[in-house]
Amino acid sequence: MNRAERLSAVLDLLAEGGQVEVDQIVERLDVSPATARRDLDALAEQQLLTRTRGGAVAHSVAYDLPIRYKNQQNPEAKAAIARAASGLVPRGAVIGLCGGTTATAIADALMSRADIMEPSPEPSLTVVTNAINIAMQLAMRPQIKTVVTGGVVHARSYELVGSYVDAVLGSITLDLAFIGVNGVDPVVGPTSHDEREAAVNALMASRAAHPVLVADASKIDKRAFAAIGHRRLFPTIITDDAATPEQRQRLTDSGYDVIVA
Repeated sequence: MNRAERLSAVLDLLAEGGQVEVDQIVERLDVSPATARRDLDALAEQQLLTRTRGGAVAHSVAYDLPIRYKNQQNPEAKAAIARAASGLVPRGAVIGLCGGTTATAIADALMSRADIMEPSPEPSLTVVTNAINIAMQLAMRPQIKTVVTGGVVHARSYELVGSYVDAVLGSITLDLAFIGVNGVDPVVGPTSHDEREAAVNALMASRAAHPVLVADASKIDKRAFAAIGHRRLFPTIITDDAATPEQRQRLTDSGYDVIVA
């Protein structure tokens, strides 16, 4: 485990209980006490935690995630999709992330990458998002430039929606955009339960050189209320290995480049 991965792991330990001890880091990460203390000092310098005698405590967080994030379904599949999505992102890229649990997993995967988290005078990655929970995660990482769209907060998803989003997304370009869905039908295309979220997701995708759908197998062959752009907007979909060969073939026949995580 390199230093960047270790620092991320320390933050994960801190998130579990709100505090962490040097002895706990030594045991869980198999490092020396001196290394554990240096890592805590480094994170304290970045204002990511507060040092205490023998350990550290988390900074207070002023938000609580909606129930959809607490009771995430198919976490292993979404983690695999997130790793595959992260693998498409070169250092220095400008990417878009919509809201949702899969996009949140992608943010986690990006923050665990050593090449992105390596300290540098310039940002290693730029992320544009309309999800305020993702923005809060990324804001703690100075190596990542975080751009938040305007808009009105959707209480169910913590996504910013509405016409104010257009002002930001309409004035930028993205290398990649990762868009989650509530359903993806080979004929109809990607869909969302909420028409406001669908409109923002379609606009974000249209600003990207390479828009990518991210959907675990439970979303395939499903339709929701609102279409996310036209059917040909997305050339690529990332799904997990629970997708059947028949489902993958239907997506391929409809023109998608299917990546199985």
